Amino acid sequence: MQEIEPVRLSELTTLRTGAAPERMLDATTTPALIEALRETWRRGDEWFVLGGGSNLFVGDDPFEGTVIRVRTEGVEELPSPHQGRIRLRAQAGHGWDDLVAYAVAHGYAGLEAMSGIPGTVGAAPVQNIGAYGQEIQETLVEVELIDEATGEISTVPAAELGLGFRTSVLKHHHGSVPLRRAVILSATVDLVVANERIVRGEQLRRALGLVDEAPVPLAWVRERILATRASKGMLLDESDPDTHGVGSFFQNAIVTAAVATALPPECPRWPVAPDLDAVTVIPLASYDGQVPLSKPATVSDVKVSAAWLIEQAGIRKGFKLPRSRASVSTKHALALTNRGGATSAEVAELARFIQSRVHAEFGLVLQPEPVLVGVDL
Repeated sequence: MQEIEPVRLSELTTLRTGAAPERMLDATTTPALIEALRETWRRGDEWFVLGGGSNLFVGDDPFEGTVIRVRTEGVEELPSPHQGRIRLRAQAGHGWDDLVAYAVAHGYAGLEAMSGIPGTVGAAPVQNIGAYGQEIQETLVEVELIDEATGEISTVPAAELGLGFRTSVLKHHHGSVPLRRAVILSATVDLVVANERIVRGEQLRRALGLVDEAPVPLAWVRERILATRASKGMLLDESDPDTHGVGSFFQNAIVTAAVATALPPECPRWPVAPDLDAVTVIPLASYDGQVPLSKPATVSDVKVSAAWLIEQAGIRKGFKLPRSRASVSTKHALALTNRGGATSAEVAELARFIQSRVHAEFGLVLQPEPVLVGVDL
């Protein structure tokens, strides 16, 4: 590890807020990252790790603790126990989109709909990132992590990470602490070896404009997703203020089917999970010639569009409060942006205003998607 002169977090985060922390360490190798974490924990410092800085909303006051920059890189190909598949193990500091580009270039399917998502591989499982109906939990096999409580390193199966909609046991939610305080060192995904795929998910098919079920090339899917994200200001671009944010600032709302029914019918919505109880297995030894009645279908929760709720609450693209340097993106109602020199207080004020408008109109409280450090909503 290397201790460096602390850099203002506004220079290292895509929302461009935050003062310099008390202490900053750089880790470019996994051993250096492990050393930095263990040393920081021995000191008893407040701390957080910083990858791409694309999912952090940092307050204006200096962070009184240690920030560890995760700059480890590398992708390793591993055999998969499943025929026609391959595994990729990527280091925590490796760029997420770089991993997606690698997979697509080599003909490995399963990540292409998540093209263009900023940040690093190590942050992806924490957030259970996803886009257009595809999430990392669909391909994630395991992570290698180090626990704060013990300093021990372990390989943890994806099933033990509590992956849910934009969450995991590792995520620091606003107003709470992670269920497991640990840092990911590497992540392994299991992908299909194929240069093209049949796209089935409704959200992704709609985004790609597909009308039939013919296979499409992975490279074509990636190109279309990147173009779509760019049109919404969701691809980082130094010259475009609409990208000076954290992508989607609010999560799409997860509600019960009953609540979704009460919303206007034109509100975009998607089932969170399909009914998986489609097959009844009867042990041969107990089969008496009768097939038992099937269980009633489980009614799944529903994901509704936060962007639609925001716009229908009267918040238009480009909206900003008087004298504020923070605004809603001019391309996407779900993104809050720093138009130049905005403080975290200005961004937070705008976020609270949007939350209050949506709550007043629809009775739903939108939850922030980024990790908040030294800031309140």
